Amino acid sequence: MIMNNYDFTAACIIPTGIGASIGGFAGDASPYINLLSKVCPVITNPNSVNAAIFSGINDMVLYTEGYAMDCFFKGELALRPSLHNKTGVLFDRAIPQKVLNAHINTLNAVKTTYAMNIADYEITENNVGVEFYISEPGISTGRVNNPQTLLDSAEKLLDKGAKAIAVICYFDIPEQDDDYALNSGVDPVGGAEAIISHFLVRELKVPVAHAPAFNESELTIKGEVVDKRAAAEYITPTFLPCILKGLYNAPELIDINRAKVTDITVEQVKALIMPYNCLGGVPVLAALEKDIPIIAVEENSTVLNVTAESLGIGDKVIKANNYKEAAGLLLAMKNGIYF
Repeated sequence: MIMNNYDFTAACIIPTGIGASIGGFAGDASPYINLLSKVCPVITNPNSVNAAIFSGINDMVLYTEGYAMDCFFKGELALRPSLHNKTGVLFDRAIPQKVLNAHINTLNAVKTTYAMNIADYEITENNVGVEFYISEPGISTGRVNNPQTLLDSAEKLLDKGAKAIAVICYFDIPEQDDDYALNSGVDPVGGAEAIISHFLVRELKVPVAHAPAFNESELTIKGEVVDKRAAAEYITPTFLPCILKGLYNAPELIDINRAKVTDITVEQVKALIMPYNCLGGVPVLAALEKDIPIIAVEENSTVLNVTAESLGIGDKVIKANNYKEAAGLLLAMKNGIYF
């Protein structure tokens, strides 16, 4: 991967917790991210490709946490392609012992099968205290009552040589889980997960990804058929493998003042691809400022209504009916044709 040319790079972002019809479930955006990556390297956020025991990444996908993505687009961070990151694993003290054992077994299975470089694992000194809920207008959010215990244990992992951190916090069983599993609802834990990873990336400037742990009843695989987009999360008792695989080759986060010429900066991003009605985030605003073309994919809808028209930027956004069309637009741009 580090031998590839990143002068023409794209970013495809599907924010978590907003009910995206593609990418709002369990790795269901992976086929589209992989399609785009056939054109050029693609920076994407973890939830787009995380799928419990599966992972949708390939060597042309730059797995980058959401807060780091914002800093990258603001020109504060560069991405340094990396291989075989030494990864530390951080467990919440609140995780019940049997559930923790299942996660440690999962960790050992991943190490054995893929020979991943795992620094060690740490258990927080105190319960992290995660709360989560669906706010109006249907967005997944939450709070973390004891972020300092996360930070303290994460720093211990960095002292042991970790270059990336996988975090597993305890969550109560979501009341809205049936809506998510069966009726195309919003992932009820996604917003709280983002809060956890944003906090640690902000404080430590290393790649971070989160997977939730639930109570002992979730160690038994359910027999009901669920929405195919969520299915990966219903055939395994832990969601740890996908984040370990993503973090293994996640790019390093480099302060822009220490960036080398071989690092990836926002100036190398030639297109930003977003769901068509969630265009209000930092990457979009930064792309507008930097004249980076924005492709809004109409087949991917969310619970938001932040469209190019509502923002008054309709003339600055390229609409694509679907991700196949977006890939075609990206290929045309790579060949010097802009719209």
